[in-house]
Amino acid sequence: MKKNMLFLFIGGLLLFSSCSLEENPPYDLKFIHIMKDEASSTTVSSKANTVSTYNVYLSAPASQETVTVTYEIIVGEGLTENVDYKLLTKETSLVFLPGIYDMPIRIQWYPNPIDPEKDNSIKIRLLTNDKGYSIGLPGPDKNQSEFTITKI
Repeated sequence: MKKNMLFLFIGGLLLFSSCSLEENPPYDLKFIHIMKDEASSTTVSSKANTVSTYNVYLSAPASQETVTVTYEIIVGEGLTENVDYKLLTKETSLVFLPGIYDMPIRIQWYPNPIDPEKDNSIKIRLLTNDKGYSIGLPGPDKNQSEFTITKI
């Protein structure tokens, strides 16, 4: 009888202590990144006459906080504003209101031949945010903290 009680007691302890082994902690990394079609770069034709949207994404658990992200636009010497492209998103910051997880940066592309010897790219580089979230994907490489569009 004592042996059966001991086995039941030990079995109960093992049963209750193993319940937490399969629980996963909530995913709560908070980061901001930019991509298009899961890539950090894309091309646009020198014959294109289109408006393109490049989204910045907030990856964080649901919150009632507003997050402001600043970024910069770096234009290669081979492109000229209002000839090759026009920045339609004029601000250098994006505001993520509660429940919003992606914000657009829009560029109008104009048909214009390029000089292949020059830097014909526009880089959108995420700089900071007001909540201290990581910029780029988690990890030391900070992938997707910058997005490059090359006019070809």
